[in-house]
Amino acid sequence: MKELSYLNKYLNKYKTRIILGLLITIIARIFAIVTPNLIGDSITTLENFYISKSLSTELVKEKLLFNIIVIIGSAILAGIFTFIMRQMLINVSRYIEFDLKNEIYSKYQELSSEFYKINRVGDLMNRVSEDVSKVRMYIGPAIMYTINTVTLFVIVITYMIVVAPKLALYTLAPLPFLSILIYFISVRINIKSTIVQEFLSKLTTFTQESFSGVKIIKTYTVENDINHKLDNLASTCRDKNMSLAKIQAWFFPLMILLIGLSNVLVVFIGGKEYMNGLIELGVLAEFIIYVNMLTWPVATVGWVSSIIQQAEASQRRINEFLKNKSIYSLDKGSITEIKGQIEFKDVEFVYKDTNIIALNKVSFKLDSNSSLAIMGDVGAGKSTILELICGINNPTKGEIFVDNINLKKHNLHNLRKSIGYVPQNTFLFSDTIENNILFGKNNAKKHEIISAAKSAFIEYDIKKFDKKYKTMLGERGVNLSGGQKQRISISRALIKNPKILILDDGLSSVDSETEEIILTNISNMQRNFTLIMTTNRVSTAKNCDKIMILENGKITDIGSHEKLLKSSVYYQEIFKSQSAKKEII
Repeated sequence: MKELSYLNKYLNKYKTRIILGLLITIIARIFAIVTPNLIGDSITTLENFYISKSLSTELVKEKLLFNIIVIIGSAILAGIFTFIMRQMLINVSRYIEFDLKNEIYSKYQELSSEFYKINRVGDLMNRVSEDVSKVRMYIGPAIMYTINTVTLFVIVITYMIVVAPKLALYTLAPLPFLSILIYFISVRINIKSTIVQEFLSKLTTFTQESFSGVKIIKTYTVENDINHKLDNLASTCRDKNMSLAKIQAWFFPLMILLIGLSNVLVVFIGGKEYMNGLIELGVLAEFIIYVNMLTWPVATVGWVSSIIQQAEASQRRINEFLKNKSIYSLDKGSITEIKGQIEFKDVEFVYKDTNIIALNKVSFKLDSNSSLAIMGDVGAGKSTILELICGINNPTKGEIFVDNINLKKHNLHNLRKSIGYVPQNTFLFSDTIENNILFGKNNAKKHEIISAAKSAFIEYDIKKFDKKYKTMLGERGVNLSGGQKQRISISRALIKNPKILILDDGLSSVDSETEEIILTNISNMQRNFTLIMTTNRVSTAKNCDKIMILENGKITDIGSHEKLLKSSVYYQEIFKSQSAKKEII
């Protein structure tokens, strides 16, 4: 239950409903136990009428009619209160499920990109769906049936002991053995539930990746291999589920056996006490009904125990990343107007999963409304710098300042609203072109959308579509070319009117002529933003105020185009190579 204690804050949030549900449960159980008592009373009345002839026929009819009316009334009231109880407690589980999913989703957005490099999307999706569903079963049905069972046990067992202590003792004797069996089986269920959830995550991840990479699978004609792998994974997952089911299958037979034993004891011990004149026949009938009333609650003990163990395993998986802390806070920190000055001081970054040193003591300062191009070979650390500025990753060492305020002290939401970011791997949503552009500014006017599209030199392409801006895109923009996707992504960044514009190799999929047009359009815009871009084209970098050369995570040179042509061997070689290919305009 240690992992499930995380949910206490939610239980406390809805404590009024839970307490009300508890009170209604007690009332419903009180009405429920009226029936056995009246049935016992009716049998005793009939016994006295036929054996002792001490009651008149009219009095017996009157008493039986009264008992029947009260039994029907109490049954109706018990049903009504049970319905209200379910509405109270089951609805609480749905509210908490909603809150927990929102918390998980918010946490997903807060965590750094490093987290997503370690964890697979399919596994994360499984935790927010399957694992949360398992937890909801603990909050709803498990708590409801636990309250119901405890209430019924306390009321019924107390009454049984008061009426016939010896008979009650024999009747309840099998229950301690049941508790011991439940404990040992529950431990096994907890272990196997964790394994099942892990394999379900693997299956979800494999399926999700197969759907995402279906083009590659078909192109390489490896459908049969993928099907074989899926079959093996699904078979293993089935075997793990079957192993769990075999353990769970022990619950009900054992409980039915022990309840049956209780019935035998009631009849045997109760029969002897009746024959000895210690109890009435009605009491014996009452006890048989009470034992059978306890059958389902006792049976639910095993079911509830299984639910709790599975919920514990699922909540442990959820807690693994809910307790993962980022040094940046999305909602806390100072909210100031961003001007765009950026400074790195001895910044280092190491990828935890591979221990690769991406940046090593990187220091530079960029004034607001100026421009910087970062160049370097693959793996030099270019994209890492951009991700650190956005707060997507956290530096291992060193400090980053935006407008002379440490990035840790910034309100990350406020900072990111001032950043227009075009990632290296363009991502478009399965929505219209218009809504993809509006993602950067959802309240933008039509003329702003068109202006952003023109600046990114994509408006002409959009007009060629039948539905123009209302054209629906496939998953990740599958029905567009690489260059078109990149230019829509640029439009999305420009429509924000950002204070910091970041292009992570954002022009790599367009030709030199289109690139020049886009850069000219950006230059012609009001220069009220800081521009940072990564590129391997001198034609892209040469007009920037500064060009930074990165090699193996270190800055080897920084300066203007003219300065680097004199001081940087790396830049000179690229310039000569691209000049020979006429790539530099």
